[in-house]
Amino acid sequence: MSIRLKTLLLTCVLAAAGTASAQEEKVLNLYSARHYATDEALYEGFTKTTGIKINRVDSDDAGIMARLKAEGAASPADVILLVDAARFYRGEVEGLFLPVRSKLLEDVIPTNLRAQPAPDGGIAWFGLSTRARVIVYNKAKVKPEDVDTYEELGDPKNRDRLCIRSGSHPYNLSLFGAVMEHMGEQKTQAWLKGMVDNMARWPKGGDTDQIKAVATGECEVAVTNSYYLARIMRSDKADDKAIMQKVGVVFPNQESWGTHLNIAGGGVARHAKHKDNAVKFLEYLASPEAQNYFANANNEWPAAKGVELENPALKAMTGGKPFKAETIPIGAVGANQVKVQQMLDRVGFR
Repeated sequence: MSIRLKTLLLTCVLAAAGTASAQEEKVLNLYSARHYATDEALYEGFTKTTGIKINRVDSDDAGIMARLKAEGAASPADVILLVDAARFYRGEVEGLFLPVRSKLLEDVIPTNLRAQPAPDGGIAWFGLSTRARVIVYNKAKVKPEDVDTYEELGDPKNRDRLCIRSGSHPYNLSLFGAVMEHMGEQKTQAWLKGMVDNMARWPKGGDTDQIKAVATGECEVAVTNSYYLARIMRSDKADDKAIMQKVGVVFPNQESWGTHLNIAGGGVARHAKHKDNAVKFLEYLASPEAQNYFANANNEWPAAKGVELENPALKAMTGGKPFKAETIPIGAVGANQVKVQQMLDRVGFR
């Protein structure tokens, strides 16, 4: 074989290898706890914009974290999407995230909605959308001023009125962790005991079940994430319209520390093989296009600064006006989780 032919063949081999490498780089392996079918359009939009194909594994927060720990350094995950602040904190503590630098993300995501910087300045995770933990009440039986703070959920004036899902559910653990950050351990435990005393029935079901229980008279006051209520508000079903005739909503603590916000968000996986693609994906989810999609398709508030809200149900909840949200670091909510669970056990909050 001539030297010229050998050179030509080597050039072809290298070109083919380069093409294969480029194709491999157009991949993102996503582990997602977002169980919302509406997110499919987000993933399609990212692929259309960047040419990067998404391979997705769906599970709940606990399942994803268990899988990542079992896979260790062999994990193919590039991005982790979770839907609760306490889980982000735990994942960070357990070393599941790779802190990264992104000027775009650091500019648009408020500091209280992301992890504290690592020693090298990298950020382990970013909140990308928010949901308020609001109070719903039966408009015929309860005055809104009797339930316009979280503290009043434990006040004797609301005896036998309260419905709530399990205290150990992540949404409630995060709320209780936030309240502890504001009130301290002793007052928080007394407040939790007051809620147990005020229950109309033992905790059961999800947030939508609590809203329905208020409408049917099983109880008169309940706690829910805002997007569950927004789904009912936007429904055309007669039963859902009937619910909204009976149920009112309060954004608690507007005169004090503000309404509790939880987050859904994401971070780069510790052993990401496609780190650059992972950062691009998180930046895409912080873009106005994606942020508006979180708001309009899944009834979540945008986390990024400067994004105008268009969702009619979310606007209706607040009368079209901004509401005061708490500004404590969301990671502190997760840090309080163990102590909160111990309190729940002590006061008999199931």
